[in-house]
Amino acid sequence: MRQLQTPLTELLGCRYPVIQTAMGWVADARLVAASGNAGAFGFLAGAVMSAEEVEQGIRQIKAASDRPFGVNFHMYTPAAADIVDICIREGVRAVSYSRSPAKKLVEKLKSAGIVCIPTVGALKHAVKAVQMGADAVVVQGGEGGGHTGSVAGNILLPQVVDALIGELKVPVVAAGGFKDGRGLVAALSYGAAGIAMGTRFLMTKESPVPDATKAQYLGASAEKIVVSRKLDGLPQRMIENPCLQQLQKSSALGLLWLAVKNGLAYTRQSGESLPAMLGAAWKMKKSNGLSLGQTMMAANAPMMIQQAMVKGHPDSGILPSGQVAGAILDLPNVAELIQSIAAEAEVSLARLEKLSKNHKREEAGAI
Repeated sequence: MRQLQTPLTELLGCRYPVIQTAMGWVADARLVAASGNAGAFGFLAGAVMSAEEVEQGIRQIKAASDRPFGVNFHMYTPAAADIVDICIREGVRAVSYSRSPAKKLVEKLKSAGIVCIPTVGALKHAVKAVQMGADAVVVQGGEGGGHTGSVAGNILLPQVVDALIGELKVPVVAAGGFKDGRGLVAALSYGAAGIAMGTRFLMTKESPVPDATKAQYLGASAEKIVVSRKLDGLPQRMIENPCLQQLQKSSALGLLWLAVKNGLAYTRQSGESLPAMLGAAWKMKKSNGLSLGQTMMAANAPMMIQQAMVKGHPDSGILPSGQVAGAILDLPNVAELIQSIAAEAEVSLARLEKLSKNHKREEAGAI
């Protein structure tokens, strides 16, 4: 498996260049531990947790695995500074984040030796992330699930690779549309140091998603995994279902009222005070250039995703998904998944090596 050692495996200390992304309500301690034990690198979904829950999750992972792992969280939230302190104290290997990175927090993490890996969906955001101290960058093409950009991965990935790998030598991780070893080799051929997968890990036995919800993913066709702005004002890819169809029909006033209700519910559930949450929303608005309406709608996503991912009501909740779900037909355990990816990648690399050797023989014969 020597061929699968890349700058990403060296940076994170994992066996294979495969990241399990921090899907809200999905990437719990059990899934992260299973990913690490199988040789991948898992991220805990701290963005939907309180600081206390993050600390508890970290300790649960440590109890189940001795492999390195990371934590994902939003840097604009009131609990961000506490989560940073917890990650430093607990010796977490890496953190991931997306919207509204805080330069001071990034600097604090880096000074403690913690790897910083933001996720971006545009070339300009990748460059800015590195300027703010990113040690590696996950680049998600428009095929990816949840919040996503508009540029396809096979267009975006080489652009970011060309911009970051040269003199900067910052590893780039490809995300959006990956599920197997062939995809891993394809990403490596573009110059990426590995792949990050969300939907594929959601569709495993260790994933905490209820069976009724997993069945919706197994039955989804790629054509029905669409992008909508109705949930929180930002483009988000999800499986078309009755809940999304209802959102698409809702008026602006109806969506605003839904946002208020979900915002209050999220405030109660997170344990944060209403002024603190409003302050976090204002920070997010300023750093992302969002409208007031988009900022207010931010609470819709976690609360409506929770309906499907935690409570097991797929028709009354949102189903974030990459288009790749339309090509996934099974629910393996994580160890089986990672071994199949590694084995298929080795076969693909051997096939390419054989083609290269044949080509060189033909060239030699022609001479």
